[in-house]
Amino acid sequence: MFKNLNHSALGVVGHQSEIIELALTYRFGGMDLDVAEFATRAKLHGMPYARRLIDSAKIRLGSFQLPLAWNTEDGVFRADLEKLPGYAEVAVEVGCTRCLATLSPACDTRPYHENFEFHRDRFSQIAQALQPVGVRFGVGFQAAEYLRKDRAFQFVHDLDALTLLVNMIDTPNMGMLLDVWDLVACGGSAATIRSLPLEQIVAVQVAEMSPDVAAADLDEKSRLLPDAENGRVNVASMLTTLGEMGYDGPVTVIPSQGIFHTRRREVVVKQTAEALGSAWKAAGLGPDGKLVAPVAPVAPAVEAVPAAPAEG
Repeated sequence: MFKNLNHSALGVVGHQSEIIELALTYRFGGMDLDVAEFATRAKLHGMPYARRLIDSAKIRLGSFQLPLAWNTEDGVFRADLEKLPGYAEVAVEVGCTRCLATLSPACDTRPYHENFEFHRDRFSQIAQALQPVGVRFGVGFQAAEYLRKDRAFQFVHDLDALTLLVNMIDTPNMGMLLDVWDLVACGGSAATIRSLPLEQIVAVQVAEMSPDVAAADLDEKSRLLPDAENGRVNVASMLTTLGEMGYDGPVTVIPSQGIFHTRRREVVVKQTAEALGSAWKAAGLGPDGKLVAPVAPVAPAVEAVPAAPAEG
């Protein structure tokens, strides 16, 4: 697995060259791709020009957000779906093969079972559009209760329901976006991750939460950096489990932007990198994202016992 930077999630803005420089400076192994912006640049200036900075930096690309709204009327969805393979082809050309989306945990228009079938159908079409070009599609859930308050109908907001939805879509590139903060918020743990099929984990997001906040009181400010003291998530343990399973994809920190006391992008990215690095080391992961084999203890040297003098 590799440390991945999503600058938008941190509230960081800048030109592509500036974001790449930040990722390299603070030792992120990868970064997410703004596929719509990148595709536009490639169309206007050609692919060699669009990808030159990425190639020069030799940086991996983690994922791109699904560049269409799936929860819309049929005509708009079909028109946008026709454009999706073009975006996917551009992403694959620079090595970005993971597309992500996150479910809303409630709505005001469709009861649960109707909404489930709606999403099963829409996500099936999206996954089928992405499959021929080699892109995996990962869907995540949101567990915090505040996102469901005052809404007419509940929807998928835990791992069991998400797993059911994913398994109902018979396309091999369909999987899940695993956010360990949301996993713990709905009662999951590292053992829960171990029960998942590795091939279904498309991407991983991490954040910590305070043990002093009740599950019902978690809100948008409850997503902390991974090295928070006395955290409830134990990001290091989650990463160790993923390492033992052989996960090799991006690990992205998605905290609340409100936890940063500055808008200086260098400071924000530095703090994020240090937090993830601390969890990385505690998890026993090396720079290559693989578990470091424990060094076998060296047996203490045994002093030779002088031979007894021969009896004369």
